[in-house]
Amino acid sequence: MKPRIVIPNVAPEAYQALMNLEKYISSTSLTPIHKELIKIRASQINGCAFCINMHTADARKHGISEQRIYLISAWREADFYTEEEKAILALTEQVTLIGNHVSDEVYENAAKLFDEKYLAEILLAIITINSWNRLAITTGMRAS
Repeated sequence: MKPRIVIPNVAPEAYQALMNLEKYISSTSLTPIHKELIKIRASQINGCAFCINMHTADARKHGISEQRIYLISAWREADFYTEEEKAILALTEQVTLIGNHVSDEVYENAAKLFDEKYLAEILLAIITINSWNRLAITTGMRAS
């Protein structure tokens, strides 16, 4: 697929709004590891090669091991993730696959582990990467 419309050129104000949301996520108290787990898992579910490529590289820079990166898509069967990371991955999956809704069990588990502000930051990070995935996939951005 060749690249399609270039949103920053055609709708710079809208693109800047999304960039501002990303800047907000960067300024939150979310740990770099939590941010990258969210970004990688949502991007895997959405099939966004561009974002998977970018965020696995970022994960390595933040010290996430190759083994943990490789096993993100099978996190339930791996013993390499903390209880908090598992809650974040479960929430990421359900928010990304929102047509199935977010179960009370998954939400309440996350709410038990994180205070309201951190939970809000998690949700906003999930929503933001899903927006980036949709933009990259729809406009034909490719991993290279």
